[in-house]
Formats: sequence, structure tokens, C-alpha cells
Amino acid sequence: MRISELAERAGVTVKAVRYYERLGLVAPNRLGNGYREYGDDHLRAVLEIRELAATGIPPGKARPFIDCLGSGHAHSDECPASRDAYRDGLAELDAAIAALERRRELLARRLAGAEHRIPEPADGCGCTIDPA
Repeated sequence: MRISELAERAGVTVKAVRYYERLGLVAPNRLGNGYREYGDDHLRAVLEIRELAATGIPPGKARPFIDCLGSGHAHSDECPASRDAYRDGLAELDAAIAALERRRELLARRLAGAEHRIPEPADGCGCTIDPA
């Protein structure tokens, strides 16, 4: 199949397929006229890359999964390197969640500290508005 058909069947753009090629995740056969020719294995790889992206694993980190499929496994995560990539992804999420929790705690503390400094409505807010 041609690149446009592959892209359509996988639900991605032609530009995305070319990006996957630059990453070395998809390597089409070349016809005598130089055209790229893709098979069902390429479709499967692109679909897998797309599914991985939906889980937060970007194409740049999809190599272990695509290599696993390319080595003949029925599922892209049957290889140890794929499971390691899952663990890495979870560790990144855990770090991001921890950072967000720290930010939330800091904001909550600052809000709590500010709450008692806000003047009562009868006292005025203490703010001035510059009409300019």
C-alpha cells in the first residue's frame, strides 16, 4: 500500500508516517520507481505507535514495542524492554504527580495564609484601582 493509504487506515497523517520513518520505527520497502511500499506489518506498527501515544508514551520512546513486534511477538509488550518502558513511563508520571502535589500544597498554604489577611468588606479591600 502507498503512504496515503497507510495513513488513512491507521488514522494518522502522512506527515506522522514520515516522522515515524525518521525515527526508524517504520521502514518501508522501496519500489523500482522509488515509491514507498507498506505492508500490514507497517500498519500494525503505526497503529501500535498511535495506541502508545494515547497512553502517554511518545513515538520517540516506542522503539522497544516496535522492536518486540518486529521480532515476531503477538503483542508489543511481551518483551522485557517493553515492560521496562512501561515502568519508565509510570515513574515519569509518579514524578509529575508528586511535583503537582507539591505545587498544590504550596498554593493551599499561601491561600490559607492570605485568607486571614483579607480585610472585611466593611473595612474595604485595601486595593486601589488605577483608572489609566
